[in-house]
Amino acid sequence: MIISQTPYRVSFAGGGTDLPAFYREEYGAVLSVAISKHMYVTVSPRFEPTTRVAYTKTEICEKIDDLDHTIVREALRMTDLGRHLEITTVGDVPGGTGMGSSSSLTVGVLNALYGYRGEIVSHKRLAEEACRIEIDLLGKPIGRQDQYAAAFGGLNYIRFNPDDSVDVEPVPYRSETLQELERRVLLMYTAQQRNADDILKRQSDGTKDKFSVLRQMRDLAGEMRMTLAGGGDLEGFANLLHEGWELKRSLGFGISGQMVDQWYEAARKAGAQGGKLLGAGGGGFLMLVAPPERHEAIREALGRPRELRFGIDRLPSRIIFISEHQTLD
Repeated sequence: MIISQTPYRVSFAGGGTDLPAFYREEYGAVLSVAISKHMYVTVSPRFEPTTRVAYTKTEICEKIDDLDHTIVREALRMTDLGRHLEITTVGDVPGGTGMGSSSSLTVGVLNALYGYRGEIVSHKRLAEEACRIEIDLLGKPIGRQDQYAAAFGGLNYIRFNPDDSVDVEPVPYRSETLQELERRVLLMYTAQQRNADDILKRQSDGTKDKFSVLRQMRDLAGEMRMTLAGGGDLEGFANLLHEGWELKRSLGFGISGQMVDQWYEAARKAGAQGGKLLGAGGGGFLMLVAPPERHEAIREALGRPRELRFGIDRLPSRIIFISEHQTLD
């Protein structure tokens, strides 16, 4: 048996500039961090000459082509693995909540399948092949930041170039800076899940009309990187985060909504310095940055919603368990 563990991510700035409608005109960039919430994928041998995939439902198929789980199906094809496999996926956080769960799953499945084959592949290759599956093969209208965030882990400035190449630049920071950031961030669940594909398709179609705003959002990713580097300026970081959310809201496309706007305004009045809705928008988790002494007031102002503890995962997608197995013919 092989078990992979792949982090989810939180994007601080630049989302939308990782779409080809933007970065093929001029480079895009995001500031992104992997968090200590994960997708787990197990791969083990199966006696029967079938493939069993267990997630929110269970599938047993004689042919890979018959799998409804499109990500697992395409990953099996890509890694040239077929029948006699048991594959399970378990996530710490449900999909549609803005933390890149789909891409974490794709990276994690690929990592586990390559591990089952006894192969070690680079973080770059995992990210590239995850992009190929989600964007090229499955036709999802998504960007490319989530796959790289999941594959590389840690805190990164990720640049998307017009030639389709991607540069992942780790942010040089002091451990004290990230520890203090972990203390200041709140993740509040809006109890609204959404289909990011719909929002991203509208955003991609409308990129030309919003190019100047997206350019500002990209540049903010670079500015925010500077606030976290070196000694770290978390006050400046929070202010830029607020500026970035205002820019993102101005795009429209269903990114925000009345409830989210009300929550954000109430949180600001209670002491939040900045924040944003995670992911493409429309629902999921609202991230807020505030001094720890203001956290209780913010929770009270929002009616004490469900909350997720924010922690940073400095490690990439990895294999966390290996037991001896024999491939069945």
